[in-house]
Amino acid sequence: MPKNTEFPEPIRRLPPLAGHDGTLKLDAEGCDVVFATYTAGTVLEPHHHETDNVGVVTRGAILLTMEGKSERLGPGDWYHVPAGTIHAAEFLEDTTEVEFWFHN
Repeated sequence: MPKNTEFPEPIRRLPPLAGHDGTLKLDAEGCDVVFATYTAGTVLEPHHHETDNVGVVTRGAILLTMEGKSERLGPGDWYHVPAGTIHAAEFLEDTTEVEFWFHN
């Protein structure tokens, strides 16, 4: 699946997020908006962010693990990862999502 084809043309013109293949980033005051595409089987190892992250799955499925609990998320499901929280993700299907990274 070609990266980012699920997003409208104006979004596909956004610059890529450094070090994240298939991810585009819109910088805004107080919040970055990230448009991400992941292929099935992609695993994000445990990590944390300095930002308060809120996201919504637009297509596919994610297994999000946070604080020892795993939850399967699908289209229309929102999630919240508080700043500093260790979390991991496994993309169970080809997945697109939109994330909002709120700066503290």
